[in-house]
Amino acid sequence: MPQANKTRSVLGIDCGSAITGWAYLQDTHNNLQHINSGAILTPKGLDMALRLKLIHDQLLEVIELYKPTEMAVEELFFFRNQTTIIPVAQARGVILYTGAEKGVTVFGYTPLQVKSAVTGYGRAEKKQVQFMVTKILKLKQTPKPDDVADAIAIAICHLNTKRI
Repeated sequence: MPQANKTRSVLGIDCGSAITGWAYLQDTHNNLQHINSGAILTPKGLDMALRLKLIHDQLLEVIELYKPTEMAVEELFFFRNQTTIIPVAQARGVILYTGAEKGVTVFGYTPLQVKSAVTGYGRAEKKQVQFMVTKILKLKQTPKPDDVADAIAIAICHLNTKRI
């Protein structure tokens, strides 16, 4: 269990084969700070193996730059679109491997857990989650694309969950 006065850093990841959102947050003395966030984009027509390599390589760069102590990744819980589940699962596998490769402890959270932690309601709409992410971190505007806002929400969920 982390000490109360220790700075913790987490890399939140919203898995996707086309867009993987990431967010690097720090928690110092129960004060959450958004350090940086972004998206790993892979070209639609690119072979899946090359897309996965691109996700791996760019995520490695992010991990090496920020050196997070923990990584929070969204679990694949339920998918309405059956055509995207396999590519997203493949991307998630590469993301988990990349974290493990760099020695980062990886945690998983369902969308229900993330929404509950950020909004207080597990069935919150995407706009409600984005609103709360913006308010919690005192951001000037809502992070874009949605995958980045989701990655921030996952990081907030982790930091608040692990604090308890």
